[in-house]
Amino acid sequence: MSDYTNSNENVSLFQKLHMQLSEIIESTPAGQKLPSEPELAASLGVSRATLREAMRSFEGQGLIRRRQGVGTFVLDQKQNIESGLEILESIETQATRLGMDAKMGYLGINRSVAGKDIADKLGISENAQIVKISRVIWVSEHPVAYLIDILPENILPEDDLVNGFTGSVLDLIIKRGAYQLSHSKTYISACPATSDLAKKIQLQRGDVIQKFEAYLYEQSGKVIDYSESYFAPGFFKFHVIRKIGN
Repeated sequence: MSDYTNSNENVSLFQKLHMQLSEIIESTPAGQKLPSEPELAASLGVSRATLREAMRSFEGQGLIRRRQGVGTFVLDQKQNIESGLEILESIETQATRLGMDAKMGYLGINRSVAGKDIADKLGISENAQIVKISRVIWVSEHPVAYLIDILPENILPEDDLVNGFTGSVLDLIIKRGAYQLSHSKTYISACPATSDLAKKIQLQRGDVIQKFEAYLYEQSGKVIDYSESYFAPGFFKFHVIRKIGN
């Protein structure tokens, strides 16, 4: 009997905490910083561990964003990018359509040879030459995504990646017109942010983020690009339009 009572009490306390945090977030202007975790925990009468658990829920909803060593900020819901997954588009294209400014921050271009895992993903032989393009994309002065594309070396000339490259490998391939693209196959999952990833897109280490693992096909059925995209919570709202099955 006591276990049942305690369980109900714990649920009630956590719900109360959510309500209190929701009121604090709603009353704080977009872009403003919330009180520090110690201050919030003390004022709400909970432990910092309990507070962090509740905060993750609001971060997952795109209402707040926590930055390691800086603080927690309320997000502007008007700056969200909402996109259907039926059409493959770059972040740059989506942001431009919504009147937002998208730009590339960090850029890393590394040339190497394919190991077995990447060779299998791209359908090429082991030790074939590949290029790995890593970059951070910023929208409205916030880092919103970390993108990694791995391609056979002959797909994109080096000059195209050095001169005028703005961050979208997809847009660059389309612009060159050397390949007739067919479709993309994407696997969607969630994963914790590593220390390196958290630093690149200004998150807390361990925060749960969306991960897209995608294969880009040309019309012959050949994979010409394998990519991993990591999206910061709070800036993207993806949706899928689905037909009703018979």
